[in-house]
Amino acid sequence: MTVKQLRAFLAVAQTLSFTRACDHLHLSQPALSLTIKGLEDSLGGALLIRSTRRVSLTPEGEALVPLAKRLIADWDNTEERLRQHFTLELGRVAIAAMPSFASNLLPDALMAFRQRFPRINVTVHDVINEEVIEMVRRERVELGIAFAPEATDDLAFTPLFTDRFVAVVPPTSRLASDTALSWPALLGEDLIALQRPSMVRRLLEQALASRGIALTVAFESHQLATVGRMVASGLGVSAVPSLCAPQMQALGACCVPLDDPLIVHDVGLLSHQDRKLSVAAQALAEVLQTTVAAPAPDA
Repeated sequence: MTVKQLRAFLAVAQTLSFTRACDHLHLSQPALSLTIKGLEDSLGGALLIRSTRRVSLTPEGEALVPLAKRLIADWDNTEERLRQHFTLELGRVAIAAMPSFASNLLPDALMAFRQRFPRINVTVHDVINEEVIEMVRRERVELGIAFAPEATDDLAFTPLFTDRFVAVVPPTSRLASDTALSWPALLGEDLIALQRPSMVRRLLEQALASRGIALTVAFESHQLATVGRMVASGLGVSAVPSLCAPQMQALGACCVPLDDPLIVHDVGLLSHQDRKLSVAAQALAEVLQTTVAAPAPDA
């Protein structure tokens, strides 16, 4: 039983005329008769009684009419909703992003996306970097925004920009007035760092170790906000990606570009390697790639 057969049956049942049904469906009478016969054969019995003078319904035909109407309505509604999804007139997409990205760079990108696709609903999960990767890997979201993962066997990573570490110092520190700091100068102060297994901590340790610089930590915390407050209160200094600089400044700390050596890392879009993105997710990914720019080192 096909949608085409049901439409043909309803046209005849509602007009009780093969001629008028043919006009409505833009079919020839032989083609309409063949379609009705195919439906009757598939169901196993007659639905219409056709004589030289009139067309009438069998009891089975009468029983099929309300069912066919409902099936056609459901089909048309489904077809229309899918069309709206494919044309981005309707849809939903879920994205996971690091809090520093979600609060600083994502809103402008979502505004641009909303202006182009006002009926696409976007769910944002602002979670730590490691959880972003896990949510994409487990297909709980279609897109993630995170630092480049260490293992990408089942993930696709598209860089958005290259970020760099900046120094976070107390506003009363002599270092706050410098235009740039070297790592030896920063590490001469008490260091406050995120606890392992933070990706930021791992990136920092790996990059410094490769340059023969030891990382001695005086204080550590799981929360970036706590690190910022500790620095602002004068307990020590820290180093974070420039993506996090606005949050550090809001907490009362000062941010200064770090070089000698310059430590950089990629921030980008994550998706599952084996899963094709929905049309809505693909559109969001394209907007992110065209609107997101690297934050200023001392932002």
